[in-house]
Amino acid sequence: MIAFSFHRLTRVPLLFAVFFLFTAGFAEAVTPAQKTQVPGYYRLMLGNVEITALFDGTVALDETTLKNVTARDRQRLLAKQFIAGPKMQTAVNAYLINSGGKLVLIDAGAAKAAPGLGHVVDNLKAAGYSPEQVDAVLLTHLHFDHINGLLTADGQRAFPNAEIWSAKADSDFWLSEEIAAKAPAGVQGFFKMSRDAAAPYRAKGQWKTFDSDRELLPGIRSIDTHGHTPGHASYLIADGGQQLLVLGDLVHNHAVQFARPDVAFEYDSDPPQAVKIRKQIFARAAREKLMIAGMHLPFPGIGHVRREKKGFAWVPAEFTPLAAP
Repeated sequence: MIAFSFHRLTRVPLLFAVFFLFTAGFAEAVTPAQKTQVPGYYRLMLGNVEITALFDGTVALDETTLKNVTARDRQRLLAKQFIAGPKMQTAVNAYLINSGGKLVLIDAGAAKAAPGLGHVVDNLKAAGYSPEQVDAVLLTHLHFDHINGLLTADGQRAFPNAEIWSAKADSDFWLSEEIAAKAPAGVQGFFKMSRDAAAPYRAKGQWKTFDSDRELLPGIRSIDTHGHTPGHASYLIADGGQQLLVLGDLVHNHAVQFARPDVAFEYDSDPPQAVKIRKQIFARAAREKLMIAGMHLPFPGIGHVRREKKGFAWVPAEFTPLAAP
């Protein structure tokens, strides 16, 4: 018995060698990780209107850009949504509206004006469209992360066949060299980016402005929501008894500003007015059960607003398959 066991043990090194060679072959066959994300677009139907959310990218904002709130309350609300801080991942979104008549883009993203941004055109193409097909671009306001995407990398029109629509108050402010000259040196660059993005369209007579709430295109109405900027506009899309309100920049952080709509944002041009209009729009959206979309809500940024005992809550829309054609 002892001799037999000793004989078996002498074969162990050989067995280990065979096992090593066998498993090494498996190791070489391991499939490498892809390390890429899905294309940044998401579709839903609003009546007979196709809405496509387009992802431009994300930026990391410092939590201290949220004002009118104590550090303790801000951190508590962020932590409730598993946001660690001090940086907050903030999406930049745009929305493509296809009514079957006009192809309309709401905002154009930032192009490459900031790291992590600049993917609207790529995702528009991934969604099956080309920039040349866009008939109109409606701008919520003229901050760089909404307007720089109007240009190609070499400064040409990214949407050569589109009319560009902006609220007159925003155009008068951001495109004014006189106002820019009186602005603090640290923000004059923002004025220049707005003028540069608008210039080729203005030269071709494609830059249009509007004064107040009005139907700009069939089924699309502008809503005056100034406060974040002098002419900030939101857009209400309606078809078949359904409505979607594209908020623009009424919200910069979902974790804090729904629960505490009185929290302002550092870059609001008129913080009290921005707070006032946010409360009004949230109340309307909750009361009318409007679907909303936000340029800085987590992509695709579409959902509803629910009123709470204090403040409101953001209810993201569920993923919905589209019917086969």
